[in-house]
Amino acid sequence: MNSSKIIEHIADWLRDYNTKAGTNGFVIGVSGGIDSAVTSTLGALTGLPILCIEMPIHQHQSQVDRARDHIHWMQDQHKNVAVESVELTATFEGLIAALPKTDASSREMALVNTRARLRMTTLYYFAATHGMLVLGTGNKVEDFGVGFYTKYGDGGVDLSPIADLNKTEVYAVGRDLGIIESILSAPPTDGLWGDDRTDEEQIGASYPELEWAMTFNGDVTQTTARQRQVLEIYTRLHRANRHKMEPIPVCEIPRNLLD
Repeated sequence: MNSSKIIEHIADWLRDYNTKAGTNGFVIGVSGGIDSAVTSTLGALTGLPILCIEMPIHQHQSQVDRARDHIHWMQDQHKNVAVESVELTATFEGLIAALPKTDASSREMALVNTRARLRMTTLYYFAATHGMLVLGTGNKVEDFGVGFYTKYGDGGVDLSPIADLNKTEVYAVGRDLGIIESILSAPPTDGLWGDDRTDEEQIGASYPELEWAMTFNGDVTQTTARQRQVLEIYTRLHRANRHKMEPIPVCEIPRNLLD
């Protein structure tokens, strides 16, 4: 792949979209992960204002440190980078206190997704007050393969600059951009659990494995036991999360009922 040309293409695309939309640049949540690091840097390369938002919620310190180090690196490289830090832990705890108590096994995941939705709300507050567009940080295998994101959370964005790049391609672009080593070497994590659990631990497969499964069209009988396991993981998650990847279903009313 031609990383330098891809970088130029995405920066041009972002700049053109901003011009057509008549907006004032971009806002993005910076997590300390590779996807937000690459996307925010691509936004900075447009020369347009970009506002990086830190939004910790019981965040593991290593993630906070990586996010801040990346923002400082960006500010050293680009004059158009601004930063805001919004501590959302108290807001999250206040919402938990207001919600009815339940022992349902799904409660923990519901609260995990609530973190992502609080962050989305925060990003759109800044987008509205500054006349900016919210940049999404999802990559191809997350957005269109296994649906590894929160609906109306980190999936609630205006633009998806890297959604046509696989995770391994995002890393290649990141290396070409000069993203700091602590981010390039950190295992991918969604940062929603208050610890440092990795995406691979949650999904059960690595991103290279998922990328292989996403394009597999061969003979399953010729695969290894691990490859069949990865195919099962990919297929199960893809089916379960199709609702995230398709338009919201609309109940169409028969014309004769409207006459």
